Amino acid sequence: MSMNILVTGGAGYIGSILVPALLGEGYGVTVLDNFSYRQSTLMECCANPKFTIVRGDCRDEQVLHDLVSHHDCFIPLAALVGAPLCQQDRIGAQSTNYDAVQLLCKLTSPSQMVLFPVTNSGYGIGEPGQYCTEESPLRPLTLYGESKVHAERVVLDREASVTFRLATVFGSSPRMRMDLLVNDFVYRAIHDRAVTIFEGHFKRNYIHVRDVARAFIYAIEHFDAMKGRPYNLGLDDANLSKIELCQAIQYMYPKFVYLEAPVGEDPDKRDYIVSNTRILETGYRTTWSLEDGIRELGKCFTILRNNHYANV
Repeated sequence: MSMNILVTGGAGYIGSILVPALLGEGYGVTVLDNFSYRQSTLMECCANPKFTIVRGDCRDEQVLHDLVSHHDCFIPLAALVGAPLCQQDRIGAQSTNYDAVQLLCKLTSPSQMVLFPVTNSGYGIGEPGQYCTEESPLRPLTLYGESKVHAERVVLDREASVTFRLATVFGSSPRMRMDLLVNDFVYRAIHDRAVTIFEGHFKRNYIHVRDVARAFIYAIEHFDAMKGRPYNLGLDDANLSKIELCQAIQYMYPKFVYLEAPVGEDPDKRDYIVSNTRILETGYRTTWSLEDGIRELGKCFTILRNNHYANV
């Protein structure tokens, strides 16, 4: 099936992996991005005749209007990602994470697909020992979580949509982010050989960026069976506390030392474990383990020796 896909924010951390993968599957891909991080991550795609690039803002109604009729599928990745960045720019968080998604949904027809990434941080603080499923209450703790939860509702209301409640993403990307938890801790293991942890018992789930990209492609291929529902997307064997994450990194990098601070607290209060049963029941399977990602990041951070690859 010939299909044209519009990816907003396609030059970002996930998009820089997803867009080449979509092109590799033979899809026509248009990326709409404002290149706010001055990245040049999609240069390899420019030789592909099925790749189109538009420099612009996903909040611009005229820009979106001109693009919508030429595409069959929409993947709105453009967002202010993470609690610190959203707190720095509250207006931008609302207008990009919610308003732009609402605008896209208004402009699309029921025959067009929307595949939307949200965050499983919307679960906030889970019940002790109980897995968060897609039916669990959403109790976001930050503006970032709130904006994505509200946008997800708008997307699912249009029915011809799939949403992914992403676990904390890790792994290398041409538009690298080193402020993500696994990426950050491995960077410290390689360069600092030490990290101080606050509230190390807090748990969360993890997923490799390449498995996120694969999930979007999988949803396109299985859209009729999956549409209209949210899906948790993470590694079932990686519901880990920060201490357990550090232990996994230390196993591969024995010189790495971690210390749990006796005082102080983490501003990120997320604490939950997540069930990924729903997406597994569709037949989707991840291919990257946490250990694979830690090994990959070790190579990545042998190359990168500064920390400007972050959202804040």
